[in-house]
Amino acid sequence: MKTTLQKTILTLLFISTFTVTQAQTTESPKTDYHFSGSISATNNGISLIPTFSLGKPAAILNMSIGGEKLSFEPELRTSLEAKPWSIILWWRYKLLNDDKFKFTVGGHPALTFKSVITDVAGIQTTTIQAQRYLAGELTSNYYLSKDISVGCYYLYSHGIESNATQNTHFLTLNSSFSNIKLSEELAMRFSPQVYYLKMDSKDGFFVSSSLTLSKKNSPISISGLINKVIKTDIATKNFVWNATIAYSFNNKFSKQ
Repeated sequence: MKTTLQKTILTLLFISTFTVTQAQTTESPKTDYHFSGSISATNNGISLIPTFSLGKPAAILNMSIGGEKLSFEPELRTSLEAKPWSIILWWRYKLLNDDKFKFTVGGHPALTFKSVITDVAGIQTTTIQAQRYLAGELTSNYYLSKDISVGCYYLYSHGIESNATQNTHFLTLNSSFSNIKLSEELAMRFSPQVYYLKMDSKDGFFVSSSLTLSKKNSPISISGLINKVIKTDIATKNFVWNATIAYSFNNKFSKQ
């Protein structure tokens, strides 16, 4: 009798375990996550907002951690001398993300750093000064095909310190032509844009373009960026360019 009872209990436990496992497999949705980014080095640290440009060789770390909708995307920049350039802590949320149209909202706190010469008791010393900013963005892209898109981008930034630019408006009309085959192994991406920039009472129109060369199944890419003034009263160089080499990574995983 005891043996029969034990067999019955074990059988019921097995059936229950099998049923729960099957229910979790068929009913519990998977949550997909990603951890991606790039590490790059450039001969000239450029920002399309002139105040944030470094103007000398720099290293940049970009990361993206999150799920299908929400992601945390920190951006850390330093000079090659390991002096901080900027820290930007992006949060982005994909409101729409289908094959044809994508719309994302984002925001961040940020710190930018610059070297300042100060006079202390008649001795000039160089110190690093930090400025704080809060910003928000709207990004939209319409895909004419898998590899061709057009879009617009708007960013508003507010400087916390009184000596920082208080109100920055940055609006672009952009396009992207991806996966342009140069050979069986090499592909190119071309991304031109025209943009309007207003920093407090000064503003201007600019054009910029980036070109990226990548090899099939290789994490390393080479890119170049040019930026040209159309018309502006903002204090900035008329023409700037840089070249960048980057190592990219992209990992995906699921949680049951």
